[in-house]
Amino acid sequence: MATSKKKRYTSRDGICFVALPHIVLDSIAFIRLSGPAVRLLLDIARQLNGKNNGRLVACSKYMAPRGWKSNDTLLRARRELESSGLIMETRKGARPNRATWYAITWDSLDWVPEMDIKREQFQRSAYAKHTPLPPVPKTSALYRQTV
Repeated sequence: MATSKKKRYTSRDGICFVALPHIVLDSIAFIRLSGPAVRLLLDIARQLNGKNNGRLVACSKYMAPRGWKSNDTLLRARRELESSGLIMETRKGARPNRATWYAITWDSLDWVPEMDIKREQFQRSAYAKHTPLPPVPKTSALYRQTV
């Protein structure tokens, strides 16, 4: 017998959640992120509702109530996420009233005509294209020998 909706929703806190696949969490791009970049990624992914990937915002006006106080930290975290391939800019913002839109790359793009990119330009799983660096070889020059 199936459980009722009331009982199902009382067994956990809330019904909405952020789905972050293990392949993203285990990727080199995610592992190398700084703390502010991970936090921003979670704040951006929190906006997803199943039909708005590509219209996610990370502007200071939206992020201030979520605890982002420094525009510089926010900008560095955004740049880090873009360079890692975890988010992609879909629309360029302009002052005074047009925010930049982003899409997460582990989900398909929900394209709308207001975007500055075409559907074909969206790079799904761009974070997976980062290959790990080769290990640094250990040489005797790096180690001081005591006599």
